[in-house]
Amino acid sequence: MPTYDYRCDTNGRVVEVSHRMSETLSTWGELCARAEVDLGDTPRDAPVHRMATGGNVISSNNLGSGSAPACGSGGCCPTGVCGL
Repeated sequence: MPTYDYRCDTNGRVVEVSHRMSETLSTWGELCARAEVDLGDTPRDAPVHRMATGGNVISSNNLGSGSAPACGSGGCCPTGVCGL
């Protein structure tokens, strides 16, 4: 099962839980029950929000050098990569 991070706006805590993709937790009480953690001083009905985590933004600026090798003229690169 995938894991998700939920944040409680009332207490600022982030808690990681595992559940089906089709499920969503909406209160601190639900989150604490799933994670098996104590409610503490936070009300059971305090709202929680699933955080967008686990993905990274990839762009050409953070892939290798960001530039392709230059090929000479005259068909020197039958594979498309010079020197190979």
